[in-house]
Amino acid sequence: MNLAIVGATGLVGNMFLNILEERNFLYDKIYLVASKLSFGKKIIFKNQTHSVLGIEDILDKKIDLAFFSAGSDVSKKWAPILADMGCTVIDNSSYWRMCSKHKLVVPEINSGVLTKQDKIIANPNCSTIQLLMVLSPIHKKYNIQRVIVSTYQSVSGTGQNAVKQLENEEKGIKESPSYPYQIHRNVIPQCDDFEENGYTKEEMKLVNETQKILDKNILVSATTVRVPVLRGHSESVNIKCAKPINISELKTLLNSTKGILLIDKKDTIKYPMPLYSEDKDQVYVGRLRKDLTQENCINAWIVADNLRKGAALNAIQIGEFMKKKGYLNQ
Repeated sequence: MNLAIVGATGLVGNMFLNILEERNFLYDKIYLVASKLSFGKKIIFKNQTHSVLGIEDILDKKIDLAFFSAGSDVSKKWAPILADMGCTVIDNSSYWRMCSKHKLVVPEINSGVLTKQDKIIANPNCSTIQLLMVLSPIHKKYNIQRVIVSTYQSVSGTGQNAVKQLENEEKGIKESPSYPYQIHRNVIPQCDDFEENGYTKEEMKLVNETQKILDKNILVSATTVRVPVLRGHSESVNIKCAKPINISELKTLLNSTKGILLIDKKDTIKYPMPLYSEDKDQVYVGRLRKDLTQENCINAWIVADNLRKGAALNAIQIGEFMKKKGYLNQ
């Protein structure tokens, strides 16, 4: 099997390589692709030196599986070209997510919708993935009606330049900022651009992707916020259900759900934090408690590494599923 990483020099691209090695993802040849600025750059992977290529350079390589994390413009142009050549593309950009022809997948939740005919598969937004990992088992048992979510998103979700901005500001350096305001010692109540309805694109992703993956009838209201944390997104979530919720039963349910780690011990002051989630595959959940103002309503705190489960790991899990099912052209 020939494998390609498109966007190999970015934060998510680097995470793709780390996780592929950790999980011993088997392939015959791997091609690392990036923009013109990185052409010819050398990357050492599995003790071998690889030269970064342009995407045109892999068109004759009979690529069977490609992971894209190079932005919507690249995905819009090149994913269909590779798909028409028989390649399965798993795309981490937002471009294909809400297209009715393409599946939007969190493997633990809805991998069963995938078929051999799916050549472009969309990876959900990082905040959506960790949110739905927790909402899915709750919805199955208690029937979620409405979700109010506020996010606390790390700068790595924006990219390398945003990480550099935070690190520079910590040193008192101000140059080439990614955000319209200082992020060091600050909180910016905006992730992505604003839409006409007053919500940002990131907020509407949480709404639309939740309804596409989980249930079109779930009402979602979102506020997304950028915080001065390098890695790990956090979410404060209020969940309204149709059925009564027993907190003890809920903890047992979540603790037994694959991919979720419950940390909720108020007596020893233990709860999820980005410090715990970095380089971890699990989605962490805690601070579970009843909403004292609404029936059948609870509050939760959810944390995950946005570069791993929020991006690269989820995509690789999709690839593993397609490979195991024999859905790839090999």
